[in-house]
Amino acid sequence: MTEAEIKALIQQELPNIIAQDIFIRDFILRTVSNYYSPKQETDSKFDRILAELQREREEQARKWEENNKRLDKMQEQIDQSLAEIKKANKRYDSAIGALGSRWGLYKDASFRNGLKGILADSFGVEVINLNEYDHDGEVFGRPEQVEIDVIIKNGVVILGEIKSNIDKGGMYIFDRKVAFYEKHHNKTVNRKLVISPMVEPRALPVAKNLGIEVYSYGEDIENL
Repeated sequence: MTEAEIKALIQQELPNIIAQDIFIRDFILRTVSNYYSPKQETDSKFDRILAELQREREEQARKWEENNKRLDKMQEQIDQSLAEIKKANKRYDSAIGALGSRWGLYKDASFRNGLKGILADSFGVEVINLNEYDHDGEVFGRPEQVEIDVIIKNGVVILGEIKSNIDKGGMYIFDRKVAFYEKHHNKTVNRKLVISPMVEPRALPVAKNLGIEVYSYGEDIENL
């Protein structure tokens, strides 16, 4: 009998022999046990793998939670820092704005006083500074103090706006100051002058329409 015939005979008869002969069945189980892990051992290994995966998943979840807490804390600190920076910026802006406003007032006053001195000493022009209260808000649209520079030369009444800088709105305000002066002093203003080294370009057409003479340079003042 050949090897192939023996294998075929074993495959044909072995199931019946195992089913009928307990000794043969035990023999075969002992023989193949070295090649296959018992079901209990296989299940145990599988459970260990699952448990290990579960622990790794829990550890990753714990790390994610810790990272999120750290990020939340960092974000909170950043937000607090930004809020403090914004608050500080507001304080600085307020302080700078106040200083700027005060500097602007001082600058205009210094320029006005200096130019008054030049006009009086060098060109024989009398400059009178009037500071009157506008109860009806004729100039600014509300009750407010109104400052007017009156320039008198050879009996001619000239109203001047002497400022370190002037814009379009400043021209309109000056024109209302002239009307205010004429009404309350019952005098006719012969000339309206703006004397300033810095005149906004858009203010020039307004000045021309309102009949305001603009002087920005020293040579202009000489022809006053």
